[in-house]
Parts: sequence; structure tokens; C-alpha cells
Amino acid sequence: MATVTSFPSRKITINGSKKLYFGGTAYLGLQTHPKFLKIHIKNIKKYGTNYGASRKSNIKIDVFDKAEKHLVKLVKSEACATVSSGFLASQLACNFFKANGHSVYYAPNAHISLHHYNSKNSSSYSELNVTLEKHLKKTDKPPIVFLDSLDFNGCNYPNFEALQQLPLDKIILIADDSHAIGLPLNNGAGCFSSLKEFHPKELIICTSLGKGFAVQGGALFGTKKRIEQLKNTAFYGGASPASPANLATLIEAEVIYKKRQQRLAKHIAAFLIKTNHLEHFSYTPNHAAFSFSNQKITKHLEDNNIVVTNFNYPNEDSATMSRIVLSAHHKKKDIELVCNLINTLHK
Repeated sequence: MATVTSFPSRKITINGSKKLYFGGTAYLGLQTHPKFLKIHIKNIKKYGTNYGASRKSNIKIDVFDKAEKHLVKLVKSEACATVSSGFLASQLACNFFKANGHSVYYAPNAHISLHHYNSKNSSSYSELNVTLEKHLKKTDKPPIVFLDSLDFNGCNYPNFEALQQLPLDKIILIADDSHAIGLPLNNGAGCFSSLKEFHPKELIICTSLGKGFAVQGGALFGTKKRIEQLKNTAFYGGASPASPANLATLIEAEVIYKKRQQRLAKHIAAFLIKTNHLEHFSYTPNHAAFSFSNQKITKHLEDNNIVVTNFNYPNEDSATMSRIVLSAHHKKKDIELVCNLINTLHK
């Protein structure tokens, strides 16, 4: 594990040595972008560095409603609730349905943020399907299925082929969309509309706002009735909300987001064209992360001063997660360098 003293942007310094960084989740590379920071700093001056009052308080800041309407328009859902993090968004949904007596099940590779205590992912969608069929024979109460819309293993986005074998019309589907919303795929709208096409009994989206929009916060999307129910819980009312300055920035930076999405899309296309050995990678169409298991790639890139994502996730007992992550803050020459190094390794 390497320690750095500033935000790990395009370049990082480790032990006095400068390296290119192709890891993390700063997909649009906005965390240190001058124009984006100018907007954010202006909003911090207006709304302060933090707002710890409940959304149920008798004093309300109008930017919360404005941001939720803005996100509803983008995602094309009926309603939205913003919260302080993507993890909180997932746990709000999980705790709500558990408290209301629903049985919860987890698709393969579902993110840990969706989990309730010691729950486990199904080993396969076939196994999950059998489990759901048994559940539905015993009760009419719809089960909850949690999944990652984009799971980096090709099971879900863009075609969701494995998901379609489930009895979707009888289940409430809750998807973590953190690695899709705000990114080039679906023009920043994430996967709500794509999942809606499969006609689940009900669809709820949970997401972080940090990966795509570069601001700390989270959000849930669904029907007006369900979002109001979630907002009326003590779990929601007792938590601090997302920073108003962050939400104001999300609204005002729309033009910057679009430009950076286009820039990232060009980087992804260049990587796909210039890399001769894509068979070594697992990747999703229009997404910036390229996962791999061959640690020779990691070593070869490190020897040439390029650092990628490479650690055990989500805990020390988990398998090593290795990814080359492209960002809009990279330059054309950075993409070409990585591609050439990969091609040289596999000659």
C-alpha cells in the first residue's frame, strides 16, 4: 500500500518518484479540475462546508429539492431522495425492506453496501432463480433482489441476460448504479431506464454521486410513493443530508460533466483500438475500467512508472482486484503509453 499526500489524480508521487495513475474511481477527473473547483468553491461560500441538520428540520434549504428534480430529469425516474453517501443510500433501502418483513436476496457480485449483516451473494443466477421460486411458492410477499447494475464481470449491463432468467414481475429489484450514473454510458443517466424495460414488480436504484459527479453524496430513485416512504423513515430523518454545496455544484456543472463524458468516451475508444490483447481483460461497453487477473501486467506497468488499481477488495481475504481505470484527466499520450506497454508485454 502506497501513501500519497494529495488527491491521486493523473500523476501521483510515491517515495519521491512521479508516476502515472490509472486507478481509483475519479472517472471524469473533476476532483482537481480548475473550472469545476471554481463552481464548488463558490457554492461552499454560499452554503458552508457542511450542513448537519435533518432534512425533517423546520428550516429547509431549497437546493435539495432542486437537485432531486434535476436528477429525476436525468435518470427518468418518478422521484429521487438524496443522502450523504452511496453506502447510506443502499443501507436505507436494505433496512427499510428488512424492517417491513421482506426477504432479501443477493445476486452474484452484489456490492457489500447492499448487504444486511452477514448476508451472502448467490453463487450464480441459476442458484438465485431456484431460491426465488421456492420463496414465491411459500408467500405472496415480494422478495427483494439486490444487484450491481454494472458488476465488472459482464453478467449485468448492458444486456442483463442472466437477470432475465429471474421472475422479475414478482420481485422488487434494487440496483447499485454507482459505477454507471454520470458516466458516458447512457449519456450519464445510468441504468434505470434499461432495467425498467424488463418490467420488474418494482425498481429502485441506489447510487453514489462521487464516482460520476465528483461530489460526496448518494441518491435513491423510484416511484413517488416509495421514495416518500423512504424519506419518512427515522433512518433518513436521523441522518445528516448531502452537503448543499455539493448538490448545487452537481446542478451547475452540467456542461462540464458533458464535456468530460465525451473526453472519457474518446479515451475508452482509443484504448479498445490500440490494445492488441483485449482477451486479457474483462470490461463493459462504454465503461472506463478494464479488469485483469494476470499480475505480470501490474508488474510490467509498475516497472514503467504506471500504477493501477491492485488490492484485495472488500477485505484482506478477498481476491485481488486489478484494474486499469481510464479517466477524463488522462491525456491522449497517457492512453497510448499504456496500450504500447501492454502490447510490448504480450509480443
